[in-house]
Amino acid sequence: MLDLAGFQLTDDEAELLRRPAVGGVILFSRNYRDPQQLIYLTEQIRSVRPELLLAVDHEGGRVQRFRAGFTRIPAMARLTAYWQQDPAAGLALARDCGWLYASELLAHGLDISFAPILDMDRGISEVIGDRSFGAQAEVVEALAAELMAGMHEAGMATTGKHFPGHGAVAADSHLEMPVDEREYAVIEAEDLRPFARFARPEFALDGEPALMDAVMPAHVVYSRCDSQPAGFSHFWLQQVLRLQLGFDGMIFSDDLSMAGAEIAGGYAERAEAALQAGCDMVLVCNQPQAAREVLDWLEQQGRLQAPRVLQMKARRHPTMDQLQDEPRWQICHGKLQALVD
Repeated sequence: MLDLAGFQLTDDEAELLRRPAVGGVILFSRNYRDPQQLIYLTEQIRSVRPELLLAVDHEGGRVQRFRAGFTRIPAMARLTAYWQQDPAAGLALARDCGWLYASELLAHGLDISFAPILDMDRGISEVIGDRSFGAQAEVVEALAAELMAGMHEAGMATTGKHFPGHGAVAADSHLEMPVDEREYAVIEAEDLRPFARFARPEFALDGEPALMDAVMPAHVVYSRCDSQPAGFSHFWLQQVLRLQLGFDGMIFSDDLSMAGAEIAGGYAERAEAALQAGCDMVLVCNQPQAAREVLDWLEQQGRLQAPRVLQMKARRHPTMDQLQDEPRWQICHGKLQALVD
């Protein structure tokens, strides 16, 4: 999965997207001017290769790439504060929030947002902070379950991140390599709990599946468990996630251009380490030449297919006019704006 430079697809980018090792495109704020431009861009991409997975980080709060013309989504900590005042209303709003922001993205041609955050906020990690539902696993589980149920209801697959939990380290993996020195038993009893719950196929909410369709592991070294970051770790991705937790969904690497990925070497080595550990798709963002290096390596290796991608494709694409005519959108939009303002 790679990114684009601007508001529309260039001829060079279109040619790049035709390469068989490209499986998806992630969009950023630099790719967004207004709703009509975004629809045009996603249509351009699909005219080149309709099967590509179109993604964005659009979880709310500090991490919302598209703003003007979209409902402003509060940080998840604001939803938790709302839930603390009225638990029943808070759970309902979490579900409506997932439905609304997924529906708005689907209306503009996207397939997924990399959400929700399942990390716990321990007051240590600034890069997580209010992106988290909080410090208690049961609260994270309750609100994330509703949010994911709403996303599924809209027709969008879910991605839990950052496995097995990024909240206990101060370092920002965009800039340096965080090291979590806790024992496995402590991680399992705390941060791993939401991932463990939603990885299990039998988990359901009101008769509707509310589990993770995908996972994004952390660029964090859990030094008492493995010497490699989770995204390059056979222990975390195979032994724990696949075997112990029984997860059979998609595994995305986090961005291989982050400092937390440098431990694996050059970009081709990073891609190889992630895929060998168990990732299905690797992300290379903000480094066009590095993305080409990874594509060259993938094509040389003959690694061109990620079968689980199909389960991440959008199941419907409403229009914004249809959404804005719905009382559910109107009520939820108003409640969310009140939490942001």
